Amino acid sequence: MAARKKASSHTIDARLTSLRQDFDALQSDMKGLAGDLTGVAAERAQIAIRSAEDVADRAMRLAEEAAREAKAVAGELAEDVEAWTEENAETLRNQVREQPLVALLIAGGVGAFLGAIFLRR
Repeated sequence: MAARKKASSHTIDARLTSLRQDFDALQSDMKGLAGDLTGVAAERAQIAIRSAEDVADRAMRLAEEAAREAKAVAGELAEDVEAWTEENAETLRNQVREQPLVALLIAGGVGAFLGAIFLRR
């Protein structure tokens, strides 16, 4: 019976040793897996950052293009206003010469109106 207890004890010790080795291997594998996951997460983060930078670059290019187009349209409108002003300036001068009192009253009324708007609190 003592031999049997010794054999059982030896088998249990062997199994415990094997179990400890398995736990050590599992712990090592878990650490490696955690390291791999950290690497994958960092890689994914880099990909996301690059994608965000690409989107920001495209948005910047579109904004610059829109600004150039707006500037071109504004320039065209300014030219149109200038041309209209030059075309109609002589007509306005003639009307002021023919009716100076009416022109003076209109200018005074516009000035009073703008003054009331700008001086309003």
